Amino acid sequence: MDWRLYGEFVVFAVILILIPGPDFAVTAKNALVGGRRRGCATAFGISASNVCQGTASAAGLGALIVQSQPLFETIRWCGVAYLLYLAAQAVRSAVRVRQLGLDLNPDETTRSPWRGWQQGFLSNITNPKVLAFYVAVLPQFMTRSTTTVQVLALVLTHAVLGLVWLLAVVATVDRARRLLMRRRVRQTLDATTGVVLAAFAARLAVERA
Repeated sequence: MDWRLYGEFVVFAVILILIPGPDFAVTAKNALVGGRRRGCATAFGISASNVCQGTASAAGLGALIVQSQPLFETIRWCGVAYLLYLAAQAVRSAVRVRQLGLDLNPDETTRSPWRGWQQGFLSNITNPKVLAFYVAVLPQFMTRSTTTVQVLALVLTHAVLGLVWLLAVVATVDRARRLLMRRRVRQTLDATTGVVLAAFAARLAVERA
């Protein structure tokens, strides 16, 4: 493995991961709603999707999907629909909090880790930009002598770095959760999350690979 290229890949991956996107929004939302367990499950779901898409790319399937316009478009519109679904859930939660008129007790909110994992996995697996990253960007850090095992090492590196960042997000949200669960704060956060997710859906809808 070319360690210089690997180091450049790590730096690039960290910069890319730190840019807030749908993964960040979905993880923060689940950490707020369901606490540390659900937030962590969401992060692991996203990481599992990254490994799946990276492995598919290493096996050559990613390039086939990207080159198949109908299939790529189907994935893209599924991603748009799912992000809009999550946005609608966040807005509905904001309305519900307003109707309750009381601060929420963090210990009384839903804590379903499995649901968090599902949301993390689905929001990431239906985002074609992740697959495009592995197909188009990953080769920039490879040489002719790069083996499949080394490609998988790059994929796992990206997945682990992303997981560490999202777990840090979960820990931060969990520590501030009692403050964030106050009615006005929670209502504002839910509404903002809904708008942000809808904006990501709109951007995904108008962008082309």
